[in-house]
Amino acid sequence: MKLRLLTLAAMFAALCAIGALIKIPVGIGSAALDTVPALISALFLPPIYAGAASLVGHLVSSLSAGFPLGPLHIIIALEMFVILFIFTKLHQKGYHFWKWIFFIFANSVLATLPFYWIISPAFFIGALPGITLATILNASIAMIVSPVVEKVMERVKTHA
Repeated sequence: MKLRLLTLAAMFAALCAIGALIKIPVGIGSAALDTVPALISALFLPPIYAGAASLVGHLVSSLSAGFPLGPLHIIIALEMFVILFIFTKLHQKGYHFWKWIFFIFANSVLATLPFYWIISPAFFIGALPGITLATILNASIAMIVSPVVEKVMERVKTHA
């Protein structure tokens, strides 16, 4: 069972890395689709594995962009881990509406808030609209794709 989880987590981390290479220009810098596979992984993985996939996705995304915030990307990757951990917990407890509200608020506002003090209030205000747009885009794609992936996985289980 543990090998199955590790393999599935590695596959979702790889999908996050691929999504990280799909850049969308949004205001300051660009956003990527690295979170979509991590959000979908919440359907199949325990919280720690889904969080790890998200962490890997963000690190690949920032690496492919040239680490514009330097070592601060480690903080962002850890924030992504925590956000996806909680998102997965909410999913497991059946809070299917609230998990999306939490993700959008946490990934756009809460994750950006520390940079109000670390960098500047102007950076926070400038980055917030683009990050919010990217978060809504990632969440929207995951909301659309998740039911399809879930049905496919159910069919695979019944035919395997």
